[in-house]
Amino acid sequence: MNAEIRPIRTPAEQALIASFDGLPAGGDRLGDLRRAAARSFAEHGLPHRRVEEWKYTDLRTLMREAVPVAGTAAVAEADARAKVLREVDARRIVVANGRVLPELSDLAGLEDGLTVTTLSAAIAAGDEVLSRVGGIVPGRYDAALALNTALARDGVIVTVAPGVEIDRPIHVAHVFAGHAPAASYARSLVVVGAGSRLTFAESFEGPEGMAYQANSATEFVVGDEAHLDVVRLQRDSTTAIHLSTILFDVGRQAQVHAFTFGVGAGVARTSLYATLSGEDSHVGFNGAVLLSGRQHADSTLFVDHQVPGCESRELFKHVLDNSSRGVFQGKIVVRQAAQKTDGRMMSRALVLGDDAEMDNKPELEIFADDVQCGHGATCGAIDDELLFYLRARGIPLKEAQSLLVQAFVGEAIETVEHDGLREALVEQAEAWLKARG
Repeated sequence: MNAEIRPIRTPAEQALIASFDGLPAGGDRLGDLRRAAARSFAEHGLPHRRVEEWKYTDLRTLMREAVPVAGTAAVAEADARAKVLREVDARRIVVANGRVLPELSDLAGLEDGLTVTTLSAAIAAGDEVLSRVGGIVPGRYDAALALNTALARDGVIVTVAPGVEIDRPIHVAHVFAGHAPAASYARSLVVVGAGSRLTFAESFEGPEGMAYQANSATEFVVGDEAHLDVVRLQRDSTTAIHLSTILFDVGRQAQVHAFTFGVGAGVARTSLYATLSGEDSHVGFNGAVLLSGRQHADSTLFVDHQVPGCESRELFKHVLDNSSRGVFQGKIVVRQAAQKTDGRMMSRALVLGDDAEMDNKPELEIFADDVQCGHGATCGAIDDELLFYLRARGIPLKEAQSLLVQAFVGEAIETVEHDGLREALVEQAEAWLKARG
């Protein structure tokens, strides 16, 4: 006789599982995806330190309670709170509390070949584009993605027709607008046709001191010979929990450059999954994270080379002050068929606080024999000789430290191609340094 083993669920896990009761009972594909994701989460629960991919970010401990799903945000409040990247000339779409607000979004006068709609509208119309939602499947279970798949009701769907170049960036501004802690779930899809070009930006922000929870997922389907630039800025409340999942499927001879920048959230986890399914493609996944206080930020990458001749580059910079903790986990997998692969990954951390901590875990998993791959990680304090050089020229200590931190982070920020977005990120770094004092 075998005894049935039932895992003990935390109050947060119980509340999240209870929230699945309202899932639609229809037999459509998206409904099936939701229910499958709900079952997976009910089986696995929140990840903990015994789960290898989450060993440095024990979400079962860090997420002590599950707040209710956020209601519809007031338009005026959402407009007042959505400030990040406003100065950039872009087509702006506001997603407040996980729902698109058409009143604040620039959806008129779309360029030829560009289509922008919302997930909720696509569901109501039974749009065929829904067949692509959930089409990129990570090779392993991800609790944050499962929650998003089960609970997201809205988001942005962008499609660019083949051979179309969109000059003006699309900026999806995620904002929390409310007066009590709540959770938001947004699911977006970006399809870039063969030979097309697009710059896509996302930002995340909310009121300081509010312990809300944000969970977003964005899928990018990149066609053959397409060019996609992605910029993400996370500036949530330093008491919030931010979970993001970014998924890429990259076609033949395509180019993808993605940059993530984080200065907010008390607990942040960004998971990036990239499948290189077309030959001779090039991807660059870079980022910078600036932490202070007791902030915890986790950047986890999984780059899957499946076909020959592809190139991938990853460069992440962390700056850690006070008692903050940074985590970088990067894994490059080269399948047996992926000969002529060129993959490089580097993580660098600058530790400013005596009690700060950085955990680096770069990995290579190679099944092919004709490849060039490498990874590395460094962690250290500000170079005393460089600091002495600046101070010897009359520059005060704090200003000298700021200049060195700017130079350190700037190497990663300079990979952003769009001038306006790059300048906005530099300003965010400068603001963080100024607030540090």
